[in-house]
Amino acid sequence: MKKGNPIALLPILVFLALYLGLGLWFEYGLKIDMGFYNIPIIIAFLVAILVACLQNRALSFDQKLEIMGQGVGDKNIITMLLIFLTAGAFVGVVGRSSAQSVAYFMLHIIPPQFAVTVLFVVACFVSTAMGTSVGTITLLTPIAVEVANASSFDAALCVGTVVGGAMFGDNLSFISDTTIAACNGQGCAMKDKFRGNFFIALPAALASMALVLAITMNHGTAPIDQPYNLVQIIPYVLVLAGGIVGINVFVVLLVGIVSGAAIMLLTNQTAATDLLANMGSGAAGMFETSMVAILVAAMCALIRVYGGFDALLHLIRKLFKGNKGGQLGMGLLVGTMDVATANNTVAIVMANPIAKEMSADYGISPKRAACLLDTFSCIFQGIIPYGAQMLVAISACAEMGVQLSAFDIMGYLFYPYLLLVSSLVAIFVIGEKNK
Repeated sequence: MKKGNPIALLPILVFLALYLGLGLWFEYGLKIDMGFYNIPIIIAFLVAILVACLQNRALSFDQKLEIMGQGVGDKNIITMLLIFLTAGAFVGVVGRSSAQSVAYFMLHIIPPQFAVTVLFVVACFVSTAMGTSVGTITLLTPIAVEVANASSFDAALCVGTVVGGAMFGDNLSFISDTTIAACNGQGCAMKDKFRGNFFIALPAALASMALVLAITMNHGTAPIDQPYNLVQIIPYVLVLAGGIVGINVFVVLLVGIVSGAAIMLLTNQTAATDLLANMGSGAAGMFETSMVAILVAAMCALIRVYGGFDALLHLIRKLFKGNKGGQLGMGLLVGTMDVATANNTVAIVMANPIAKEMSADYGISPKRAACLLDTFSCIFQGIIPYGAQMLVAISACAEMGVQLSAFDIMGYLFYPYLLLVSSLVAIFVIGEKNK
C-alpha cells in the first residue's frame, strides 16, 4: 500500500484557506452581506493550481501542462461540460413562468390546510424537474412566505420545508449538476444511480412529509389562488419522464428544449427574437460550474501524479475498514469537502478521483459510489448556514418583508437530517444489493 506524498495535497489546503477562510472572514468578520460569495472560486482554484505547478521540480512546466491537459481531456469531464451547457440552455428556454405554473397548479388542487406539506411536495417535484435547488428555492420561497402570512404557520417552518424539498431534487434530478458530476466521475449510468439513490431518498422524503404533516395538520390556512398555465408544465414532465425511463440525457434535454421553445412561442411567453438569447443566457449561467470542473480536473491530475491521492487513500484505509467503513469514509470525504467549499458540485468533482480509487479498494460499485457522493454532498450542502441555498432563502424572505436567520431555518430542515439517517441505514443495515 503506497503511503504517497502528503505535501502534494498542499494545493487543496491553499484553496480551502483562500475560499473558506476569506469567505468566513468577509461574512462574519467584516459583516459583508453574502460575503462568503464575494470570494471568486475560479481565482481561488487558479492560485491553487499555481501552487501545484511550483511543486515537484522533477517535472518541467511543459510536462505539468501536459498532465493537466490529460486530466481536462478526460471523456467524463468533456461529457460533464456538454451536459452542463445543455441543461443551462433548457432552463433558459422554459424560464421562470413555467416552473411557477408547476408550483401554483399543485398548490391549487390540494386542500389549503395541507399547504406546508404541499410546499414540500412541490419543492421536490420542481427541483427534480429543474435540476437546481437554488432555482427552486428562489421560485418557491416567496410562495412559502405567502403561506405563512395567510396562516398561523411559522415562516421558518415554511421556508425550511422548501429548502428541504429543493435538496431532494438536487440529489435525484437527472439534470442536476451534482448527479451529472457524480455519475460521470464514477462512470455509471444515471438511471442506475437514480434507482439506487431513490430508495435512500424516498424514505427520508416520506418521513419528512409525515413530520411536517404532524406539525401542521391541526392548523388551517387561506386558499392560495394564483394563475397558472397547464401547457407550460409539459417540458418539465417530459424531462422527468424521459430521465426516469433511461433515455440518453442529451436526448431528454433536447426534447425539453424543443418542447419548451415551442410552448413558450405558442403561448406568447417569449418572443422569437428573445428565444435564442434566453438559451444563450441559460448556457452562460453554467460558466462558473464548467470552469470549476475544468480547473479541478487540472489540479487533481497534478496531485495524483505527485502522490497526493495515494497519501489520502492511505489515511482513509487506516481509519475505515471493510466495505461499510469505506462507504462511510467516502460519504464523510465529500461531506468535508462540501463544508469547506460550500458547493456540493465542487465537492463531488474534487472527491471523484479519490472515490474512484476507494471504490476499487473497498469493493464499492460505481452506482453506489455515485449515490454516496451525491447524497452526502447534498446533506451537508442543505444545512450549512453559509451555503447558497440558505443565503438565497434568507434574501428572498427579506425581499418579502420577513427577517429570518439561517439558524431560524436550520431547525426545520427535516429532510437533510432524515436523509443522513436513511443513508446510514442504507450503509450499515441494508447494504448494497446487486453490485
